[in-house]
Amino acid sequence: MRHRSLWIALSLLACLGPGAAHAQSAGHAWRTSATPTEQALDATAFQGAGEVLAQQLTDVESAVVVLRGRVVYSYYRDGDADRLRDTQSASKSALSALVGTAIAQGRIASVDQRVTELVPEWAPLNSDPRAATITLRHLLTLTPGFSQADTPRTRAGTAAPLPPQEAWARPLAAEPGQVFAYDNSVTPLLVAVLEKTTGMPLADYARQQLVGPLGFAEPRYQGSIVHLRTLDMAKLGQLYLQRGQWDGKPLVPAAYVDASVQAQSAGGPPAGLHYGQLWWVVPGKAPRPTFMASGWGGQLIWVYPPLDLVVATTSTVSAESGQRGQALQWIRQQAFAAAQRRVAAEPN
Repeated sequence: MRHRSLWIALSLLACLGPGAAHAQSAGHAWRTSATPTEQALDATAFQGAGEVLAQQLTDVESAVVVLRGRVVYSYYRDGDADRLRDTQSASKSALSALVGTAIAQGRIASVDQRVTELVPEWAPLNSDPRAATITLRHLLTLTPGFSQADTPRTRAGTAAPLPPQEAWARPLAAEPGQVFAYDNSVTPLLVAVLEKTTGMPLADYARQQLVGPLGFAEPRYQGSIVHLRTLDMAKLGQLYLQRGQWDGKPLVPAAYVDASVQAQSAGGPPAGLHYGQLWWVVPGKAPRPTFMASGWGGQLIWVYPPLDLVVATTSTVSAESGQRGQALQWIRQQAFAAAQRRVAAEPN
């Protein structure tokens, strides 16, 4: 039921369409300052949003709202805007961006390159001939076909990630490219591919390609999970809203970004949405649907192109927080409506 409610909530937002709120075209440059008039309009539009978080939606620990390339609202329950926060599986979407930069640099030929061409030492680890046909696209779309090692205590595909060699050696349960199956063990596989093709640790490559150019605080890495400031989560969403452009420079190829945030499969659990390339995609109108990065418990980067709107949230990392879905509730009921009010208040 939780998966279905998430799908319905996001689908309703997607169906509002551009006419619901004076849509703007994506392309506003990132701005770090606001005029006194803008600040007053921001405060009016988001009046009461913080009280709802503070008093009612207490799972939510932080929120940043970016409208037309400028932060118009932020909330930190602990008052610490610089704290690095656990993004859980929202980390996958950041990893997708790094794959895109490696393709742009020619370190990887394309998403259709076979994984064993990139990491030849994995070839003898899996005797199933179908394993040799797995491509980078299959990993990015979570369709490589590996069997899952979940137990009754874990949700589908959410078991702890395996080391890359063990992840690759798993038996296949489906033909590559045929079945979507959420799989945390895909993350270490992609990390290993990036480290092999770039010749450097993931943290160094990320610093070079994303952290520095986007002005992130230095992330902290914990296994397959990256810890980021909430502001930097929002910047990642803004980068994808701007089709990989930042300060007029292409950081991630536009075609790769477009493919990442278009449905590549019908998706499924745990979010119950369509799936792109390590981004969840809300069924909606072309050419740019609503898309999001999602981590267990309410770690979200939610991007709504018709409004040039990005919302990043972090929440208590727990099963209870995930079941309550308070971050999504706040996005749907407070943040989205406030952003609409803010756009409507803009002087003509």
